[in-house]
Amino acid sequence: MAIVIDLDVELARRKMSVADLAAAIDITPVNVSVLKNGRAKAVRFSTLDAICRVLECQPGDILRWVPDDADAPAQPEPEVSA
Repeated sequence: MAIVIDLDVELARRKMSVADLAAAIDITPVNVSVLKNGRAKAVRFSTLDAICRVLECQPGDILRWVPDDADAPAQPEPEVSA
């Protein structure tokens, strides 16, 4: 997946548990864990808004895009001398 979720990083920075965040944004701890572990297929803007409000961060602190290997620019082959 090209979207990486850094929710665990933000939780660690604030010394907040999954259960604490779940209670603060009114979703189940299981759903927070699914998001935190990168297994979520989607996230509602209202959930992202609630996470950002509680963690006092920007969406870009939680979500980032990284290219897949197929999308990455090709690296030049090293020259081999005989």
